[in-house]
Amino acid sequence: MTAPVIAVIDYGIGNLHSAQKSLETCGADARLTADPELIASADGVVLPGVGAFGACMDALRSAGLEAPTLDAVRSGRPFLGICVGMQMLFTSSQENPGARGLDVIPGEVRWIPQTGDLKIPQMQWNRLDLVVDADGAPDPLLADLGDEPWVYFVHSLHGVPDDRAMIAATVEYGITVNAAFRHDNVFAAQFHPEKSSRPGLALLTNFVEVCA
Repeated sequence: MTAPVIAVIDYGIGNLHSAQKSLETCGADARLTADPELIASADGVVLPGVGAFGACMDALRSAGLEAPTLDAVRSGRPFLGICVGMQMLFTSSQENPGARGLDVIPGEVRWIPQTGDLKIPQMQWNRLDLVVDADGAPDPLLADLGDEPWVYFVHSLHGVPDDRAMIAATVEYGITVNAAFRHDNVFAAQFHPEKSSRPGLALLTNFVEVCA
């Protein structure tokens, strides 16, 4: 199998190399890029992100990469959003009221409420509860992650889509926190697959195989 080319969008924010290296480990020709032509021709596209929603959206726009990102989504090619890259796919965020997201997943990113002794942000491993279809199957990117997949989170907010059918996985953290989403060719994860050991690498391998 020829290694699929996966464009990891480089808009100047966050540690992008860990996502790139993990995709390479899983068999991809992963390339950090701000080149719209490469983003347009890649077999798959990844939007990572760390930090604040508004700052990441400002950086994406300042780099001239909002339109290429949306074009990649609309092309139907496999598209993966990670952490704040996931949040950027939503319409808006309570973190930065007035900041406009990409509106790929209609809905709002909301603060996780402080309950009991739980610490915000959630900085820990947590067990995914996978949403399954009528046949008992999870989203294809969440297949073969193990019976109880534990993945790594660093976040204070979570996505709340207008259409709850887009939720692909949740975790419990005081409340039920939405952890992953599916909308057509777009998959988005609040957790960090590249930091999530075997389950995370299994997810990235699934993504690479879809891109191939």
